[in-house]
Amino acid sequence: MDNNIAVSIKNVSKKYRLYNSPHERFLEAMHPFKKKYHKEFWAVKDISFDVPQGKTVGIIGRNGCGKSTLLQLICSVLKPTSGEIVVNGRISALLELGAGFNPEFTGRENVLMQGQIMGFSTQEMQKRLPQIEAFADIGEFIDQPVKIYSSGMFVRLAFAAAINVDPDILVVDEALAVGDAKFQHKCYNKFLEFQQERKTIILVTHDTDAVIRHCDHAVLLDNGVIVNQGDPTEVTNQYFEILFAGRPQDKMSIEKKVDKAGCSLGKNGLEDFLKSDCSQDNCPFRKNYNKNEHKVDTGKAVIVDYCVVSGEEFDPVAITAGNRVDIYCKIKFMEDIANPVFSVGVRTVDGVIIYSTNSFFDKIRVSAVKKGETKIFSYSLDLNLQSGDYFIGADCSQATGDGVMLLHRRSALIHLKVEQKNIFGGIVSLGAVFSEK
Repeated sequence: MDNNIAVSIKNVSKKYRLYNSPHERFLEAMHPFKKKYHKEFWAVKDISFDVPQGKTVGIIGRNGCGKSTLLQLICSVLKPTSGEIVVNGRISALLELGAGFNPEFTGRENVLMQGQIMGFSTQEMQKRLPQIEAFADIGEFIDQPVKIYSSGMFVRLAFAAAINVDPDILVVDEALAVGDAKFQHKCYNKFLEFQQERKTIILVTHDTDAVIRHCDHAVLLDNGVIVNQGDPTEVTNQYFEILFAGRPQDKMSIEKKVDKAGCSLGKNGLEDFLKSDCSQDNCPFRKNYNKNEHKVDTGKAVIVDYCVVSGEEFDPVAITAGNRVDIYCKIKFMEDIANPVFSVGVRTVDGVIIYSTNSFFDKIRVSAVKKGETKIFSYSLDLNLQSGDYFIGADCSQATGDGVMLLHRRSALIHLKVEQKNIFGGIVSLGAVFSEK
């Protein structure tokens, strides 16, 4: 293998045999004619890529796509069914933190034992112990049995033991964000220190911002195979498309369903959306639709479609923080409504409403609608938000003498990923201006 390559993965596949019960496993083992009772499952299939020395490679993909299996193959925790993996250097793996710890041993004893498993002598580990102890920062508990540790103390010690052994290759599986905020900050600083020292890092994470910021190369897995690899920004954009819209091969069937519904996916952008007349709900066929939305339906009006426009992008799944986003909603009315009211709201992942407004609050008089009529409204929002996932909902109501009466609500209808360029703390950018007098 080329000395400039830290890890070489060639045509690697991993197959599992799945049985419905232990009884079927026994029957297969004992059957005189070798009858098969199992189903084959390929966790990864025909994976090939190289990790250059000193580079950081991010591996992303949906849950169950094979990311963790691939890391376990690289670390020799698992053996591939076929293919070859060649590693040039000593690996330290942050997979299941503390998986090899003995609960009856003290923290110090477990650290020494883990070091020996990695190939270090007792004398070498004794030299590293003060550094590990300082990093874990669990005080006198280092000499207490691990079984009495809190979960936070346990992961702190496990992380410290894995990260402070001067590896040539660091493999991380969603393990940087452990412990409290201060410890997480320490973990990220250690990660950046490794990068500055030109260590080779393989990172599996769902944090696409971390992949864009820290990785030189990204690999996208889906259904056990490599869908794309290369520039982190390009690869993460495709990940969003798969995450929001499903696998690429599903798009054709979606388009056929939409055609039958009399709607348009907007191949010509906003113009198609404004002209199309939906006979049924078209929202689930949008790329940024949230299938876990919450509906309130009175039967008097229905939000049948929506679209998102950001600059030249139509139906984006990710936008840059601070960019203006236009939200269009199409409502079909089942009754005459004299004073319709339209609203939009933005929520965080945990459901906190960070902004909402409606035409009633804004003192906008909307023209009356007739039964069977379809109406389109839009709101423009400047999403000056911290990077992360946000959910946009829409309501249709009727103004009454006492306020507004709800007609149809689709809460958290739209799922947008916000990518941050300008760093700030909190959730929302308030446009602060600094001056010194």
